[in-house]
Amino acid sequence: MMLSDDKITHTTHVVLKGLMEKGLITLKEDASLLRREIKRTITNELKLGEEIDAAVRRKLESFSKKLVEGSPEWEVLYRKYFEEDEARKGKR
Repeated sequence: MMLSDDKITHTTHVVLKGLMEKGLITLKEDASLLRREIKRTITNELKLGEEIDAAVRRKLESFSKKLVEGSPEWEVLYRKYFEEDEARKGKR
């Protein structure tokens, strides 16, 4: 599920503030540039997650044995195929 733009923006502020408070980064330029990059990264990761989710759901729906979403068998297969797709796309 995609986050709203407001939630992503809020998250970028929280992440940047946390990094600065822990001394992990020192800003040499305007913080808005870094927030934009954080936001772009979060958005791209969410889109990739949605693409993988859709592909895994299509795969599970194609089985001749119909699986009930939320059943233990469906959950195990969903997790397995999701992790495989993540690894294939270089997320893991």
